[in-house]
Amino acid sequence: NVPSGSAVVVTLDQSVSSKDARTGQKLDGTVAQDVVVDGKVAVPKGARAQLSVADVQASGRLSTPAKLWLKIDSIEVKGHSYRTSTRWSGQTGPDHNKRNVVAIGGGTGVGALIGGIAGGGKGALIGAAVGAGAGTAGAAATGKKDVTFPAETKLRFVTTKPVRVS
Repeated sequence: NVPSGSAVVVTLDQSVSSKDARTGQKLDGTVAQDVVVDGKVAVPKGARAQLSVADVQASGRLSTPAKLWLKIDSIEVKGHSYRTSTRWSGQTGPDHNKRNVVAIGGGTGVGALIGGIAGGGKGALIGAAVGAGAGTAGAAATGKKDVTFPAETKLRFVTTKPVRVS
C-alpha cells in the first residue's frame, strides 16, 4: 500500500497553459522517481501517470491572476491502472495590482508634469487625466500573465488516500 501523505513526483509529457486549458482536460505524465514504502519500490520511476486539470483560470488584463492546478487521476504499474487521489499541484500567477498601480500612477504623474509645464495648473489637471488613461491602457495591453508548464516540468503531488498497488 502507498499510504496517504506519500509524495509522487511526475514529469509532464506535454505542455499545458492556463491560457487554453480546460477543467477536466486529461494529460499524460511519467513518475519521475521511485515511490518507496517500507524499503520497497511501490511505484517505479517511469510508471505512466494520468493527470487532469483540476482548476484553471486564464489571466485577465487588469485584475484576474492566472491559475493552473493539476491532480493525478491514476498511475499504471505493471500493466494495471490504479485510481489515485492527490492534493493538487500547480501555481496561481502574481497579483496584477502592484504593476497596475505603478503603470497608472506613473502615467498620471508624467502627464501632470508635462501638462503643468505646458499649461500651468489647468494643464496639469488635463495632463494627469490623459496620463492616467495612457497608464491604464498600458497596463491593460501588457496585463496577461498566464501560467504555463512546459513538457518535462516536474510537479510534486501528495496522496490523500492510500493506494493499494499489487
